[in-house]
Amino acid sequence: MTGLAELLAERAIRAVVMRYCRAIDRMDEELLRGCYHPDATEDHGGYRGDLDGFVAWVWPMLDRYTMTMHVVANTLVDFAAGRPDVARAETYGVAYHRDEREPGSRRNFVSGFRYLDRFEHRPGAGWRIAARVVAVEWSRADPAEGHVPLPPSITRGARDRTDPLYHT
Repeated sequence: MTGLAELLAERAIRAVVMRYCRAIDRMDEELLRGCYHPDATEDHGGYRGDLDGFVAWVWPMLDRYTMTMHVVANTLVDFAAGRPDVARAETYGVAYHRDEREPGSRRNFVSGFRYLDRFEHRPGAGWRIAARVVAVEWSRADPAEGHVPLPPSITRGARDRTDPLYHT
């Protein structure tokens, strides 16, 4: 693989990681599925298995929160020797989960993690996740009380296709 081809592949891989975060935070199942090859595997702490099982497991868990925000930072991509269609990516991140539904039990769950991904480039599909392991480095739960309410005039995010992202 040439330097330019590696650069373009790395850019495509990083874009998949960003789309995954958007898909989770906006609860966009179609976008989420497009980040994975159909036969991908996921090891996400409380879930280990295939993509369909992951979606069935993660959606009810995410629905417990009023907001999630995944922030990813450094991503290192290594291409497999002699395999220009396979890459390993390690991405550091922090995920925020806000629960405002029940007074007295409100929490902000925050975790630091790494996505450890095997990406594969397949004809007609491009670069997608073939296998993912989420390694949690730390987590904490903070009381949500004391947050500053936003004025009604401020545009708010939504966890579905009513989010302003889909209308700009």
